[in-house]
Amino acid sequence: MKLDPFYLIVDNADWIERLVPLGVKLVQLRMKDTEESVLRQHIRRARQCCADHGCQLIVNDFWQLAIDEACDFVHLGQEDLATADLAAIRSAGLKIGLSTHDEAELETALAAKPDYIALGPVYPTILKKMPWAPQGLERLTSWKEKVAPLPLVAIGGLRPDRLPGIFAAGADSAAVVTDITLNADPEARTREWLDVTEPRR
Repeated sequence: MKLDPFYLIVDNADWIERLVPLGVKLVQLRMKDTEESVLRQHIRRARQCCADHGCQLIVNDFWQLAIDEACDFVHLGQEDLATADLAAIRSAGLKIGLSTHDEAELETALAAKPDYIALGPVYPTILKKMPWAPQGLERLTSWKEKVAPLPLVAIGGLRPDRLPGIFAAGADSAAVVTDITLNADPEARTREWLDVTEPRR
């Protein structure tokens, strides 16, 4: 499968309704510590917006809700992977993306036969505290050799000026959160990401 080179990650449907119409083709809804009823509403709004604009929606972690709401893609962290019913996810026809941070996690992820692998943080990130040091571009190249032909997603500290190096190192898609959501002009920054990644579509 092929992933869009620009992979937006946001924490509510408001962002999706705001930015997807600009031309975003791949977005993850990543909501933490949210009541199920609220989360379900955001998934439904996100799904409708993505359907209207030809965008691939990926639901983070909440695989059962993703199945219930007829979504077609979930992303799981390692802790969620350990408890997820992969057979049920596959039976429902959903694709699966998995996070990895070290060799052991990569081995676990590959055994689950995912549709893509994510590696991070490539650069220092302010999104969340992690026990892993920045992975760097050499690790991206090493990961790509191990996961190919699966798509490889780079995440962590990415911004437009770092994308040429990310893609040259082997990443197929670049995931972004705070470089857009904390920007003074998220729409303009989104357009910048779209422009930089356009040649890879």
